[in-house]
Amino acid sequence: VSENGETKLTVCVRGDANGNGRPDDVWYELKGSEYGLEGTVQAYSVTYYRPDAPHADVRWTDNLGNEGIVAYLPSFHNQDSYYPAWITADSYTLTGTCLEARNEDVNGDGSLWLNKDYDWGYADNFSTEDMLSGWTCFRFSNAMDASGKPVKLQKVDFVKVQSAVNASSGWTGEISTEVSGIADYNLVSQ
Repeated sequence: VSENGETKLTVCVRGDANGNGRPDDVWYELKGSEYGLEGTVQAYSVTYYRPDAPHADVRWTDNLGNEGIVAYLPSFHNQDSYYPAWITADSYTLTGTCLEARNEDVNGDGSLWLNKDYDWGYADNFSTEDMLSGWTCFRFSNAMDASGKPVKLQKVDFVKVQSAVNASSGWTGEISTEVSGIADYNLVSQ
């Protein structure tokens, strides 16, 4: 069990099929334990809207008719906004898999939030199935196309991780994560 609302992330990979050195080819999600289960939403989209003022919450809507905010928490951050500074548009949309949230208010008073792990296949997920020598590892053989069919990859040039849970854990804020690095385990384990 991870403390302080750590999130789970889907992992996507792609090769450089067109050879231009840019991540503009098809992404393939690595299948995790929650794929196809009730509560998991494939092709989930969430749109975030630029706040009107500094230090304001970021409003969001999703393709299921839900809406909410990413609350600005000055006790944790001092930047003007959680809205990405590099996005010039007043809104942007992200699409991917959304897992059923497993965060819970353990004491019932909001003082301790826990986020239970999934069986396997997600970044920032401390499952025994994925751990190898202290690293969370993934199998490229779990790559699948948008319809869930397995894809055999010749190589991987790009890796993308994105939040797979849209939930908030009280005073700790939205479920989010920090990824400290990505490496080929075969190279770092030698």
